[in-house]
Amino acid sequence: MLPAACCLLPTDLIMEATAKGKYIKGSPQKARLVIDLIRGKNVQEALAILRFTKKRATRSIEKVLLSAVANAKEKNAAADVDSFIIERAVVDMGPTKWRRRVRPAPMGRAYREQRRSKHITIAIKGKDTEVEE
Repeated sequence: MLPAACCLLPTDLIMEATAKGKYIKGSPQKARLVIDLIRGKNVQEALAILRFTKKRATRSIEKVLLSAVANAKEKNAAADVDSFIIERAVVDMGPTKWRRRVRPAPMGRAYREQRRSKHITIAIKGKDTEVEE
């Protein structure tokens, strides 16, 4: 028995494009606050939200989102990428093994500090338009 998704009509083609940003400086916990704002929104609305959000993580998230848009345009230049919806947006933790620092603490002690990194994955989805030849 075939799944229902394989029986789409040619006019209802769904196109998906993904982009990944790896080993980006910054805390994944703080980036998730920004990602939660744009998940499920369309691309234009998400870009507007990112431009006016005062968080440091918005710059790297905006870069990855624009990369996903460019990947969608590369797949099909005729598709209306601005109407695409952010289907999946995930921030994972990157490596911290060699990024430990020591910070001075009271009474001659030292606090260990981990410099964190993150991996950002954004997938956008929308209707694909067929190019007639």
